[in-house]
Amino acid sequence: MFTTAGRLLRSLVHLPWAPVPEGRMVELPGRGSTFVTDTPGPHPHSPTIVLLHAVGTTGLLTWYPSIPALAERFRVVTLDLRWHGRGIQSEEFSLRDCADDVAALLDVLGMERAVFAGFSMGSIVAQRMWRQHPGRVDGLVLCASTDRFRSTVAERAFHESMGLTMSGLRGVSRSRIGSAAARAAGRALDLGRTDIHDWALAEFTSTSPWAVGQAVAALGRHHSRPWLGRIDVPTAVVVTRHDKVIPADRQVDLARRIKGATIHEIEAGHAACVLEAESFVPGLLEACTTTAARARDFTH
Repeated sequence: MFTTAGRLLRSLVHLPWAPVPEGRMVELPGRGSTFVTDTPGPHPHSPTIVLLHAVGTTGLLTWYPSIPALAERFRVVTLDLRWHGRGIQSEEFSLRDCADDVAALLDVLGMERAVFAGFSMGSIVAQRMWRQHPGRVDGLVLCASTDRFRSTVAERAFHESMGLTMSGLRGVSRSRIGSAAARAAGRALDLGRTDIHDWALAEFTSTSPWAVGQAVAALGRHHSRPWLGRIDVPTAVVVTRHDKVIPADRQVDLARRIKGATIHEIEAGHAACVLEAESFVPGLLEACTTTAARARDFTH
């Protein structure tokens, strides 16, 4: 099944090849289990970057093109966020819970603090990390980000309709939906990673439509503008200038609301992390390097 679909995907979409790190299931006490990769940096005391993924994908699917370049300078950690891929299953999806899960992972990995880099939904979780666990945050790298999603009539209508749809589905067996997602994730575990298209398809289908709907509805309720100006850690904003999901001017506006934030513009769209990796990865590396250096100076 995946080989045939992978061939179709190959004919329609060019995916960059990069080595995909191995990972493992990690138990977060009292919360559940999630899939984690932990790629060491060039030396034992390399600064740590925790990468937070986009909606409807997984930690690796969002970040696999970026990990090799980042690992030349940083320890690089990814995880599958709640209800995504092999992430924690729960009755509800909330961005607040996602941030608490990330903090719990730091405890398990024995890390006090890290720089958090997020793409789209992941950037919102990164914002919430500072909001909920400021003592664990050395810096933020916010890619394709915003402070709110209901800025236009069309966006408000979309997120409100998504919320109503999710409410209507509450009678559907969550365990049945969760089992379908788990079966898909199991197929992803059994696939080799030599064919990047088959692997990517398996990663993509490991997140259920229910999870995507829950996450989109939660994103529609996000609103960080009242407290953005209080962010007090080094922050970089990677602006995807050709973004049709989160317009570039809103990304720049976000950066200007965070004191001292640096802006790193790239000529790419909302899927830049994978489909335009040749443009995205250098911009991300610049943003992470700048933030880590400022964080080092900030803490000393």
